Amino acid sequence: MSKQKLKVKLIRAYETIPRDNGHYRVLVDRLWPRGVKKEDLDVDVWMKEVSPSTELRKWFDHDPERWDEFRTRYFKELDEVRVQVLEMLESAGKRTILLIYGAKDDEHNQAVALKEWIENHLSK
Repeated sequence: MSKQKLKVKLIRAYETIPRDNGHYRVLVDRLWPRGVKKEDLDVDVWMKEVSPSTELRKWFDHDPERWDEFRTRYFKELDEVRVQVLEMLESAGKRTILLIYGAKDDEHNQAVALKEWIENHLSK
């Protein structure tokens, strides 16, 4: 992977997703966002494999009090799929990566944790 500075942004699946070529749009939910038609959510790739496991997702249940432990567990899962994360970043090239998520909580969700993991482990 190149040593360029990664640009990673977050956006909720229910917002207007930029459709220009300057963004690489990645859905990072294991399940498709409720009420969103597949043709209406313009994503470049749906990366279920980098989303939290079903077991972890159900345990977390978007409970802010479980956030720190969720991050610890999710980071361990991400360590196991590091190759897939690297492939996603390579596919993005020089484009800004948009991590798209469906959660209502903008501060405690897997996209926030994934961005942190990428920045701490892969961004130089």
